[in-house]
Amino acid sequence: MSLSIIGQSNLIERLILVLLANGNMLLEGLPGLAKTRAIKSLAKELDCGLSRIQFTPDLLPSDITGTEIYQPESKEKFIFQKGPIFSNLILADEINRSPAKVQSALLEAMEERQVSVAGKTYKMDPLFMVMATQNPVEQEGTYPLPEAQMDRFLMHVNIDYPDDESELKILRLNRIEQTKKSADESKLSPKIIFEAREEIDKIHISEDMEKYIVDIISATRYPEKYSEKIDGWIDFGASPRGSIAIDRSCRTHAWMNGKDFVSPDNIRAVVHDCLRHRLILSYEANADGITADQVIDEILQQVAVIA
Repeated sequence: MSLSIIGQSNLIERLILVLLANGNMLLEGLPGLAKTRAIKSLAKELDCGLSRIQFTPDLLPSDITGTEIYQPESKEKFIFQKGPIFSNLILADEINRSPAKVQSALLEAMEERQVSVAGKTYKMDPLFMVMATQNPVEQEGTYPLPEAQMDRFLMHVNIDYPDDESELKILRLNRIEQTKKSADESKLSPKIIFEAREEIDKIHISEDMEKYIVDIISATRYPEKYSEKIDGWIDFGASPRGSIAIDRSCRTHAWMNGKDFVSPDNIRAVVHDCLRHRLILSYEANADGITADQVIDEILQQVAVIA
């Protein structure tokens, strides 16, 4: 993937991490920063399906989940026609372009790995991940994601422009791709993902590291115990999904870095992406231009690591 996605190493790492942690990712960045290209490249490497759903204001929930079709010649009369959500990797492009009713069509699939239509439940494939994208600048004609849906994303990842050296490599790569003929490439079996997940489940996390995660989450809920400044910035803290997200992500991060145990560095490496979309900041914080990342930085300074 690093050969086709240049200048976005953090995006590549996070995409693989979320897939291994069996989660979903919300990706925020300006147009043209390889958001769509990243998940397409991952699908090319893996022998699995990819569905791209372009969210628009006139999209219907059934356009995502599927619908029942009347078949008079069939014995059951109504046949369920599966929608694009029934794939392995789902690209929900510009998810905030559709109203909440459409966005909510993803909720059951993201959390419970199933879809319920007309009183029947349809299971998703064991290999399933939603990568939703949104543009942080263009807000006209958009619908902010409800907190309940934001909470279902394991990570909220921000990406920015590549540096000048990477930009030059992108230009050259684009020229090569314009002339290069596509060739059949060998793909990796999804089995390697499941094998990796079994190894990640064996990663040791000590009671002190568990307590460190709980203390970080507690600081978002009861900030007055830690700092008057943090207390003035946060209205609502992270739910239990926040601590679960950090636990799953830090163990996966440790495994990806060749370790069999979780250290404070692994927790700090993932905590921003796991919490930035789970904090609801106060009016004062927004008025002063304080970001969720700045709040998390302050929390990490205030919460002590138990040695």
